[in-house]
Amino acid sequence: MRPSDPTGLHRVLDDRTVLPQAAQRLDTRRELWPDEVRIRVERLNLDAASFRQLERTHASPDAVRDAVLDIVRTRGKMQNPETGSGGMLVGTVEEVGPESPLGLRVGDRVATLVSLTLTPLVVEDDLARWDGRSEQVPADGYAILFGRSIAAVLPDDLPAELSLAVMDVCGAPALTARVVEGYDAPVVAVIGGAGKSGSLSLAAARRAGAKRTVGVVPTEAEAQLLRAAGIADDVALADARDPVALRDAVAAAAGGPADVTVVCVDVPGCEGGAVLTTAAGGTVIFFSMATSFSAAALGAEGLAADVTMLVGNGYVPGHAAYAVELLREHDGVRSLFERRL
Repeated sequence: MRPSDPTGLHRVLDDRTVLPQAAQRLDTRRELWPDEVRIRVERLNLDAASFRQLERTHASPDAVRDAVLDIVRTRGKMQNPETGSGGMLVGTVEEVGPESPLGLRVGDRVATLVSLTLTPLVVEDDLARWDGRSEQVPADGYAILFGRSIAAVLPDDLPAELSLAVMDVCGAPALTARVVEGYDAPVVAVIGGAGKSGSLSLAAARRAGAKRTVGVVPTEAEAQLLRAAGIADDVALADARDPVALRDAVAAAAGGPADVTVVCVDVPGCEGGAVLTTAAGGTVIFFSMATSFSAAALGAEGLAADVTMLVGNGYVPGHAAYAVELLREHDGVRSLFERRL
């Protein structure tokens, strides 16, 4: 076997040297390199943008399931070729290499906090228990973690499905809090505020010292859910793909533009509205894998918008524990999550 590399380079089967996330195929052999960990998979959580794309593209839930199986078998990982995104998983530690630095033990029930786009994955049950209709996918198989992978032991007081849903988006609230803390009582708008990452980001913004929080949703039904959750000072109704409508809705709710705008929707075309909604000197955080970062950059240039734009990369130290804390603190956030399970 090739020498092990903590980034997983030894599992890349491409002809040229690329990191596992960029690879076309990964080596999925069961045998471990010394710093690896093997997980017995219990459930996958597909990235929202990836799942929506699969739903739109395929005529039936069975076809969606077949498409996911084909991706995993072809690539040795779950990486949607259209969106480039994957998701994460829950499972039980099956074997730990003698040089693994992750601190995991055989029998630990964990959520992986690295993307399925770089995780060697084998599905052994043909996803027979999945109906193809939801992002959470019951599965049996195994996955491999590298020396630089991240995993969190699941909390005992939460159902596994709920923990998986929270940890799938735990980078969003942690980065939102970090950015909000850099301002003096900012106005924060969260686009997609009734969703998983959006609701946690609203709670994080308030906890981090936001003067006012605005949750933006596309329908009155979602607006009612968000109002009932009690995590936003104001709720704005707008299609985030309509930049003028989005700007005007946030301005009407907050009395002006937002200092921090957090994009948590899983549809393309929201870049211009997010920039237009944000005050000069403000910050836009993009947490959606549906984001076109070239559209965001060129759109900001075309609007002469002096805003900082951040890519939410899903990792902030302590992000999993922080997200679980927010869920425990806010019954409204938990209710929004549980409605989606």
